[in-house]
Amino acid sequence: MRRYLAHLLRSAGTVLLRRVRTGAVRARRSVLPALQMTAAGVGAYVIAEQLLGHESPLFAAVAALIALGFTKEPRLRKVIEVAVGCTLGVLIADLLVHAFGPRALTAVVVVFLAVMLARFLDPGPVLAMQMALQALLVVMVPAPTEPDLGPLTRSVDAVVGGSTALLIALLTPKDPRGEPLRTLQGVTDELTRSLRETAAALRSSDSREAWHALIRARSIQGQIDEVNQELTSAKELVYFSPAYRRHRHHVRRLEKVADKLDLAVRSLRVVSRRAVSAIDHAAMSDAGTESLAAVMEETADAAVQLAGAVRETGPGFDRRMQTARDSLAAVAVQLHPARLGLDDLEGEALVLLIRTMVVDLLETTGLSHQEAEEHLPVLRS
Repeated sequence: MRRYLAHLLRSAGTVLLRRVRTGAVRARRSVLPALQMTAAGVGAYVIAEQLLGHESPLFAAVAALIALGFTKEPRLRKVIEVAVGCTLGVLIADLLVHAFGPRALTAVVVVFLAVMLARFLDPGPVLAMQMALQALLVVMVPAPTEPDLGPLTRSVDAVVGGSTALLIALLTPKDPRGEPLRTLQGVTDELTRSLRETAAALRSSDSREAWHALIRARSIQGQIDEVNQELTSAKELVYFSPAYRRHRHHVRRLEKVADKLDLAVRSLRVVSRRAVSAIDHAAMSDAGTESLAAVMEETADAAVQLAGAVRETGPGFDRRMQTARDSLAAVAVQLHPARLGLDDLEGEALVLLIRTMVVDLLETTGLSHQEAEEHLPVLRS
């Protein structure tokens, strides 16, 4: 019994420690978004109260917080959409309350319209909940008594809140390339590991290790989808924010790298899946298998160079990309079944698939499709 209790305590302590560490990392990464939300909410309230003279401009702060949201990199288009949606929601609610009074039926109509507008703007459940709460507050909180604007006062507060959120998103001093670069590095690192696992599986004729490489390659897709979303946010910031316009060229190049890496990872999945079949059927000679394993290792080494290029934000980017291109070109010239000692169907099919993957990787370094294919030896029938 004591051993069991001691085991439970150790397990609970381990879980608690892991949660504390994870929470600390998450909190550290959330400092900037928290500061953005604080500045947006408090700033909108102060502007509406001190500059416009509005009494208790609650909806300025609420609209700013909802529009900005809590994201690593606020997307300008989404901030604008939500800000407009909040303003329209408050405006519709204000007009209905002004026309019919703060009644239960009015609240039903206002909340329903707010939820429908939120669903039109965003598929997530959070915005619908926030806008429904905001609409309900419009009905429940007494209207301000400013004679100049009447029922439109809270709508003006919502405009102030949305505009403040947009300014915060535009002017916050953070390099928009940060998140895409970190995620792209993760993609290239996982690509390298999968290539090495495939090479090891071929060398040891272990189909289970080839499956592990395939599973790893499949898991990269989530990171690629994430980096595409982050690059969309980065593109919006570098095009519309004066503080980030100097990064436009680099963000465009990162977008091309991400697009070609996506193709390379898809090709790698096909290669790994074919490697499983080739190992299971023992269809290739030992010499041919060793040649293919060596090619995959060299490709992994080139991917390391590619990962180094992705980490560069200055002149080193082009230099590292050239190094990766040279390494991949050295791999490409070997990709002929005869040069690799392969004369069986499984081996030839695998070489063809690797050729496609290497072309995708060469395009990642900046070559066109035609330029990349020129590095491959010609296959004669």
